[in-house]
Amino acid sequence: MKRIIFFLLLTLIPLFGQGQDMEILRVGVVQEPPFVIKDGGEYSGLSVDLWNSIAKEAGVGYELVEFNDHLGLIRGLDFEEIDVSINPIHVNEMRLNLLEATQPFYVSFLGVATSQAQHSQVRVFLKNFFSLQFFRLILLLVLTIFVFGTILWLVERNHNRRQFRPNLIGLFDGFWWSAVTMTTVGYGDKAPKTKMGRAIAMIWMFTAILIISAFTATVASTLTVDSLSRNIEDLQDLRNTNNIASVYGSSSEVFLKQNEIQPGALFDNVENALLSLAARKSEVLVYDKTVLDYLIGKMQLEGKAFLLPISFNQQYNSFFLSKNSEHLEWINPLLVRKINERSWQELLQEYNLHIE
Repeated sequence: MKRIIFFLLLTLIPLFGQGQDMEILRVGVVQEPPFVIKDGGEYSGLSVDLWNSIAKEAGVGYELVEFNDHLGLIRGLDFEEIDVSINPIHVNEMRLNLLEATQPFYVSFLGVATSQAQHSQVRVFLKNFFSLQFFRLILLLVLTIFVFGTILWLVERNHNRRQFRPNLIGLFDGFWWSAVTMTTVGYGDKAPKTKMGRAIAMIWMFTAILIISAFTATVASTLTVDSLSRNIEDLQDLRNTNNIASVYGSSSEVFLKQNEIQPGALFDNVENALLSLAARKSEVLVYDKTVLDYLIGKMQLEGKAFLLPISFNQQYNSFFLSKNSEHLEWINPLLVRKINERSWQELLQEYNLHIE
């Protein structure tokens, strides 16, 4: 009997020792739907489900540690407060020098959301053509024509009665002459005869050239500025846009600053950034396109926030680990196998995602 007990103890001691030595991985996450979703203390999402399947197959335990942003995750890995982060983080040279990255599991782009829908050029033109600003420009132009016409009429009315009638109706003669001179039509039906009148006419001709040039530029700017702000098609259009929002510590913030675009507002999370955009406190929001598309629907912001078809800066996203982490050796093969299985495509469909 004693031999049996002794034998059992010898058998169980190694197993007991393994249980004590079993490492619980600390896994860092940031709430970032649809990759990491927190609901009532429970976590789900594409990244969480993928990691759970990897850990389950490897037979390792883990606990989730929540951070406020990606910068917090990177600092946590650098100071070895966590072992691995499972949010999709863009792989770049600086991060690879500091940390270890797995094989990319999701390819995404930076997207642009705006608070106003795109409109056709004709609609934008008509809207601005009948705007108060355009009316003020026309009124200023008419007033300028009238002033010069009146001055010439006052000089010519007593010396050129046939062309510039002396009574008040003669004001129309001056206005007509001023208008046709400005537009360079010059019918020749009215012309000053006095030296003073000709001097005024000469001044008006050169002044009119400058006014027409400035007026044309102003009108063109007025009629197209709204279209430019709503139809961002390339990086230069983005540079010409005011009040751009992004998320603090994100790849989008880095991208904007690398391209000499200073964000007008930085938010702690993308949800607050979208709410600001929907309230029209920001004109444009630059962030991960997948996340923007998902949250606009999830937060029911259709009609208030619009995702533009343009994409910037293709990004390969990976899990990250501390430098020289021994866990990379077994995580990578499992990760590659998982994303090549049919279940991965089904998981993408479940969250309404796709590989660009």
